[in-house]
Amino acid sequence: MSFHNVTVRVLFSEHLVLGLLLLGGYVKPDLQNSFLLMFMRMLVVVPLMASVAFKLYPSAPKEFLSLFRRDRLDVMLQAFGCGVLMFVYITSLYMAIGLIPTGIALTLFFTYPVFTALLSWRFFGECPTPFSWLVMGIILAGGVLTIPQSSVTHSSHTIAIGISASVIAGIFNACYNVLAQKCLQKLHPVPFTWVSFATTLLLSGVSLLFWPPSSTQLDWTPMWIGSIFSGVVSFMGHTFNNLGIRMIGATTASIIGASSPAMTALVAWATISETLNVIQCVGIGIVTLGIALLSRENLIRKCSTS
Repeated sequence: MSFHNVTVRVLFSEHLVLGLLLLGGYVKPDLQNSFLLMFMRMLVVVPLMASVAFKLYPSAPKEFLSLFRRDRLDVMLQAFGCGVLMFVYITSLYMAIGLIPTGIALTLFFTYPVFTALLSWRFFGECPTPFSWLVMGIILAGGVLTIPQSSVTHSSHTIAIGISASVIAGIFNACYNVLAQKCLQKLHPVPFTWVSFATTLLLSGVSLLFWPPSSTQLDWTPMWIGSIFSGVVSFMGHTFNNLGIRMIGATTASIIGASSPAMTALVAWATISETLNVIQCVGIGIVTLGIALLSRENLIRKCSTS
């Protein structure tokens, strides 16, 4: 997933990749182009997911068709709603990655466990412990430390939009997680994931009809190469994550997944020489540690109640 994020960054802005090739900057980081890149990516991911769904879960087609029954309409609406939320948070995250450094955008996005915990408290009655409140405060403080200063390459206006987009993406991702938790009680993860991604593909395609990209002279060849690559690696990321959840459990997998902001910053540094200052690196470390502690706290609470 870190390679996917860096690929999106390159598509939006020009970088010297691996110190060898000057690539990128094929589209501007705006709303219309976020729809376009998402649509191109989903054209790769959705068929790939459909091709492996039969192997991962042979009953997937039957369960998917059952969603059209009247008694399963609520489950269909929940799965579709998750797709809508996914569409919004991916769009926002794409804009953020295009406007501010990749590692910072992902770090601010990964403050979403704080919003997830608050929403779970509101809708499921899962009241955070004093330790959880402390950790959530640590995560938000770490996120604040990563906020970049205005410079020649990044104006204060651009930074403000990028930060807002990252936080909005995190909030909608938290909403997605809460709704998914409810939907997955009645629907297997394989058809659920496919419905969510298919909905995102549909919505991004419809959005392009109403808000087409402003530029008519797009460099389609590198855009398709980048989109296919990002689609394949993101598909691999989701597949490996699901396998990890199956083998070691969702909470343990999420603790490991907390390394994503730091890993993205590392990959961005190694591939496109995107650097951060010491304070921003400390902020990423604090957010990573906070997410791991919050996931561990959730694991302990589940073990104590079961």
